Amino acid sequence: MKSTILRGMTRDGSARLVIINSRDMVNGMRGAHKTSPTATAALGRTITAASMIGTLLPDPGDTVTISFSGDGEAGKIIAVGDYFGNVKGYIQNPLANPPKRPDGKLDVGAAIGKGTLSFVKAIGDLEPQTGMIELVSGEVAEDIATYFAMSEQVPTLLSLGVLVDKDYSCLAAGGVLIQLLPFPDDATVDLIERNAASLNNISKYFEMGLTNEQILDIAMKDIPYDVFDTLEVEYKCDCSYDRMRKKILSLGKAEVKNLFDEQEAEGKARELTAICRFCNSEYTYTEKDLLG
Repeated sequence: MKSTILRGMTRDGSARLVIINSRDMVNGMRGAHKTSPTATAALGRTITAASMIGTLLPDPGDTVTISFSGDGEAGKIIAVGDYFGNVKGYIQNPLANPPKRPDGKLDVGAAIGKGTLSFVKAIGDLEPQTGMIELVSGEVAEDIATYFAMSEQVPTLLSLGVLVDKDYSCLAAGGVLIQLLPFPDDATVDLIERNAASLNNISKYFEMGLTNEQILDIAMKDIPYDVFDTLEVEYKCDCSYDRMRKKILSLGKAEVKNLFDEQEAEGKARELTAICRFCNSEYTYTEKDLLG
């Protein structure tokens, strides 16, 4: 199953718009990581944002990596989005599940804690573009919007939501990203700010069954806009037997041989097993596979 992204722009050129219904993507992530409800919400919001932001990259092959490094029990959270909107993600502690907030909602801010948010954009053959800020709330959307404002000077409205069902699957998830373009019309900016309050509980709209277009109509009330494309995206890891083999060999042949020797010293077969942290796929190599 694939999730759907819709992209558009206000007719006056003031802002670009991206919206995603990411439920299937989040369930794909949860299938890979077996996350607790709060971990599902934390990583689910992050991959939802990375998918939308990835579609704003200039060329195929470009990627954006979003990393939360907080002192909460979730540990490190990473999401990598590509030009096509496909995404993969990792959470250091997939069972992180602090008590709910007083309002009954999952406490993503507590799971992430205090720390930093970093962005790495790999664009073409250029040196990767990197940036980092201190976390504002750990609630993901506010932190990412703040990053764009502080590090890239791009005023950004971002709303993210993930609803977890009683069986711990993702019931509804999605997000809306609105970014102002250079020299926006003041009247359009005022309307975007006025409409922002309607996006405070974005996941509720998806739970109700509203389409991307219907939700964008709410976000863009009284603002003429055009949709220019729709994309099908998914939780998709690009690991492979050969790619993981190259990563192991990057340690150097002497170190790889030492790893085989350690396996033998522990009474185990001279084999090495590598596990992809994004999808938990396992790849096993013999000494001949790696050292010939």
